[in-house]
Amino acid sequence: MNSWPHHPRPARPHPHAAPHQASHPSSSQPPHQSPHRATAAYVTLAGADWLASASPFPQSVHALWCDQPSAPVVLPCGTTFDVISAPALFGRRLLDRLWSAGPGSGPVAAQRGRLLLFAAPGTAQRLPALLAWEEWSRAVPPLLCHGKGDAVTAPALYPPGDEEPTAPVSRWLVAPEVRHPWLPGPEVLLWACVRAAREGATAESAGGGGIEAAPFATPTPAPR
Repeated sequence: MNSWPHHPRPARPHPHAAPHQASHPSSSQPPHQSPHRATAAYVTLAGADWLASASPFPQSVHALWCDQPSAPVVLPCGTTFDVISAPALFGRRLLDRLWSAGPGSGPVAAQRGRLLLFAAPGTAQRLPALLAWEEWSRAVPPLLCHGKGDAVTAPALYPPGDEEPTAPVSRWLVAPEVRHPWLPGPEVLLWACVRAAREGATAESAGGGGIEAAPFATPTPAPR
């Protein structure tokens, strides 16, 4: 099987799109966007509501963002979402498989050399068990699976301005845009992991060294 067999969610723009093609997203807009437009790298109001709902004190999270909109925030996993953390190289290959031949992804963040894929609750527990049965599991680098009882640091709502002296340690590649985003489950991520592992093995055997290490382009935020 070379491609995703069905499409459980509407198409969304690919996160590899160029920065100058970004546009201001709106939760009221239909999800049928051109594949040539960049995925938002900043969070909409509806997306912020979704992130805050993971906390037992969502109003406190909103209050923090009102005072410090550029501040990251620690959120618990296991109820609203799980998070699968992959090394940057494999994570980029995994994300590319999800977008080019699969159903797409949920929110995705880059953080300290790793990619954080937000997934459906329960994925952190089931994905390692599913991978253990796959013959290609040895080609999959160690994944950090954050589920119930864990917490992750979510990036700021939007990227810092050009005047900021240092780059942020975390940023959104696919930012939350709606109140109830689609999240991949363990079967979807298993499918993508296996194909990303095969792709990496093929690239190495061909002498290509795998996927390039260049970072994703960050879409330019629209004026607020």
